[in-house]
Amino acid sequence: MVIILRGIRGATTVTTNNREEIFEHVAELLVAISQENVLNTEDIGAVIFSSTPDLDAAFPAAGARKAGWTQVPLFGTQEIDCPDAPALCIRVLVLWNTDLGQHDIKHVYLHGAANLRQDIQR
Repeated sequence: MVIILRGIRGATTVTTNNREEIFEHVAELLVAISQENVLNTEDIGAVIFSSTPDLDAAFPAAGARKAGWTQVPLFGTQEIDCPDAPALCIRVLVLWNTDLGQHDIKHVYLHGAANLRQDIQR
């Protein structure tokens, strides 16, 4: 068995720029990614969050910490203000050490972010 670093992508949207809603949707996204891929947080190298400029009520990484991801290295950044981007959107890239092939990784897009990857059905 060969362990290699793989990326799991995901995204979600919120309805308002609200701290609690951001935290709730981040937790929902991380739970869905974990369940779809049978993740153990011990196998995660790092997680990168990005959010659209209209979200500044909370850091998505703080939502991950609140959801129990306390030992995972987390990083957050703001996306460019692109006119074609979905509003109120949080994206995530989970860097995961696994023996699965790239084609076996299950990416998760929730709420309004499902439009970002219509080729991925969850």
